Amino acid sequence: MVAGRMRWISGLLILLALLGGCTAQIAPPGGSAPARRELIVLAAASLTEAFTELGEQFQAAHPGVTVLFSFAGSQQLAQQLAQGAPADVFASANRRQMAAAIDAGRVLSDSTQVFVNNRLVVIYPSDNPAGLASLHDLAQPGVKLVLAAPAVPVGEYALNFLDKASATVEYGATYSPTVLANVVSYEENVRGVLGKVSLGEADAGIVYTSDIAAGSADQVGQIEIPDALNTVAAYPIAPVADADHPDLAQAFVDLVLSPAGQAVLARHGFVPVAQP
Repeated sequence: MVAGRMRWISGLLILLALLGGCTAQIAPPGGSAPARRELIVLAAASLTEAFTELGEQFQAAHPGVTVLFSFAGSQQLAQQLAQGAPADVFASANRRQMAAAIDAGRVLSDSTQVFVNNRLVVIYPSDNPAGLASLHDLAQPGVKLVLAAPAVPVGEYALNFLDKASATVEYGATYSPTVLANVVSYEENVRGVLGKVSLGEADAGIVYTSDIAAGSADQVGQIEIPDALNTVAAYPIAPVADADHPDLAQAFVDLVLSPAGQAVLARHGFVPVAQP
């Protein structure tokens, strides 16, 4: 009787030991793991490829951090900020939309910096169905032209180009209205323009030089816009004033402005503000 009781107690102790061992195996390790953090970056559509690469570099240098991008027209992003959208960093394709974010109280005026420049170029499908050879040809009857909407930075710059050309003797006062009469659609961002021209849905469009560098060089031809008629687009960046992660926001801005960041931007067709 005693021997049986001892065997029962011994078996119970072994079972408890085994259960204790199982519990030890599934218990969390000593010390809590660092919480994962998300950095939200709102950036102009033209920055898609360059910033995606920079985001990968940033994540590699900051374990536990995930960079979430929202790429769109700068005017759309500024509107989202004004409506209270969460964000840590804002990168605009022009100063006007950054000013809108400042006016909305989402960005501090002394925190903005121009981090890169860009310029305009006329593009056409690789088979050039309209036979375009010069800027003058944009005024030919029947040319299907696609531009970004005037509220979009690249759309505003395109209109500036046409105004400058119309003020010259070479193009004449009728150039801008004649070209604008050929516009078949105004797109929400520069990628909409690039997409329609690349697919042959339009005869021509005006985009940034960086857009051609983004893997589309074999799909479109280009006509250069001379410096006197072109616009050098200055892109400002800033941490958002009420960012959830101000330390990470500043670190991302610092990466963009660093020699390594400038080299990435240059590789994607932008004009660096500092030599990489």
